[in-house]
Amino acid sequence: MTVHRVAVLALDGVTPLDLAIPTQIFNARPETPYEMTLCALDAKVATTAGFALVAGGGLEQVRVADTVIVPGFEPISRVPDAVLDALAEARDGRRRVVSICTGAFALAAAGVLDGLHATTHWKHIEELERDFPAVTVDRDVLYVDEGDVLTSAGVCCGIDLCLHIVRRDLGAVVANQIARGLVAAPHRDGGQAQYVPAPVAVAGEASLSTTRGWALQRLEEPLTLPVLARHAGLSQRTFIRRFTEETGTTPLRWLLNARISRARELLETTDHPVDRVARDCGLGTAANLRLHFRRALDTTPTAYRRTFWCSSHTPKPHPSP
Repeated sequence: MTVHRVAVLALDGVTPLDLAIPTQIFNARPETPYEMTLCALDAKVATTAGFALVAGGGLEQVRVADTVIVPGFEPISRVPDAVLDALAEARDGRRRVVSICTGAFALAAAGVLDGLHATTHWKHIEELERDFPAVTVDRDVLYVDEGDVLTSAGVCCGIDLCLHIVRRDLGAVVANQIARGLVAAPHRDGGQAQYVPAPVAVAGEASLSTTRGWALQRLEEPLTLPVLARHAGLSQRTFIRRFTEETGTTPLRWLLNARISRARELLETTDHPVDRVARDCGLGTAANLRLHFRRALDTTPTAYRRTFWCSSHTPKPHPSP
C-alpha cells in the first residue's frame, strides 16, 4: 500500500482526549497505509490537563502530509500565524484537512472552512457562527464531510469521524476491525444528533443495547418497529422515545445504517452477487440496495466492491447483476 502521511497538529492547550483519538486510530498497522506523526509549532506542547507533550514533528511535516488533523484546544482565540499559514497551505494543496471539536476554530481562522459546512462542540456552536460568518455551521450533527475538509463535534464524535475517514479510505472491514480494537461502535452516521438528551439511563430503566445487539444478529429478517418494540418490552411510542434518547437517531434510520454497513462488509469479503447481498443485509432486492448505496455513499454496490474488495479473499468476485 502507498504510504499515507497523517500529521496530527497539537496546538498549545490541546485537549488530551481529542489528541488521543487520531493518534490511536491512524497509528501504523499492518492492514493500513497510515504513517502518523505528532506535530507542533514548538516541540513541547501544553495540554488542558496540566501536563506537557513532546511532538516529534513540526510544521514542515504538516506541509507535506496527505491528511492534517487538528484536535480541540483552548483558548480557541489564540492560533499562531505560522500555524494558520501551514493549514491554509495544506488546503491550497488540496490535502485533506480535519478538525476534532474546537480544532474547527483553527481551520476557520485559516480560511479553510470558508464557503463550507462545518461543526464543532455544541457549547461553541454560536461562537463559531458569530466569529466566522463565511462558514455554514451545522448545529446538530456528529461530523461533517465536505470531501477534503472534515469537522467533528466534541470528543467522542472524533472517534466517529476518524473511523469514517478509515472507512472512506480502506473500506468497512478495516474500519470495523479498528473499531473493535477500540471497543467502539463501528459506525455512527454523521447526521445523528451530537447532543443526546439522556445519555445515562433513568433509574429503573434498562438500556436498549440488548435489543440493538439482537437486531444486528438478524438484519436479514423483517425487523419492523413493532418487532423491535416487542423485543424491548415497550410500547412503540416509548421505544421510539427511549431509542432516540440513547442513540441520537430513530430506530428505522439506525437500522438502515446498520444494513448498509453490513452490505459493505459483504461486498468487501464475499463474492456473493448483489441480489444475495441485498437479501443477507435485509434490504430485500438489488434495486433497493443500489438505491440506498447511491443515497448514502454516492456510488453503486459494484463500484464499491471494485474499490474495496479484499484481495486476500478467494475466489475473486464475479460480475454482479
